[in-house]
Amino acid sequence: MLDHVSIGVRDLARTKRFYDAALAPLGCKCLSEGADSLGYGAEGIAFWISAAAHPVPADPDSGLHFCFTAPSRKSVDAFHAAALKAGGTDNGKPGLRADYGPNYYAAYAVDPDGYRVEAYCGQP
Repeated sequence: MLDHVSIGVRDLARTKRFYDAALAPLGCKCLSEGADSLGYGAEGIAFWISAAAHPVPADPDSGLHFCFTAPSRKSVDAFHAAALKAGGTDNGKPGLRADYGPNYYAAYAVDPDGYRVEAYCGQP
C-alpha cells in the first residue's frame, strides 16, 4: 500500500552513518544521496530522509515506529548490533515475540534522532 516513508532529521551526516550501518544487514543501502536528502532501499527507494529545521519531536508514547523486513533471524541480530554500535539505543533485544505470532522474530532500536526502528523476520 505504501510506496515510501519520509522522515526529517537535524544532522544528515550522523543519520547516514546510522542507517548505512543498521540497514546493511537487511540488504538495504543508500541509493540516493543529495545535499539535503538520502534514499534507502534494496532495489528501489522506500525510506527517504531529509534535512529538516523542525523534525517531528521524538515521542516514545506516540506509537510511531518504522519496521524493516529482514531476510533472516541472523540479519535481525546483525541489524540490532549495528544500530547500537552506530549510535542508536536499545529498544528491545532480538528475539521471538510470541504475542505477535509464532515466528515473529524482531529487534528494536532508537536512532540518533529519536525515531524507533524495528527489523522483523517471519521465517521459522
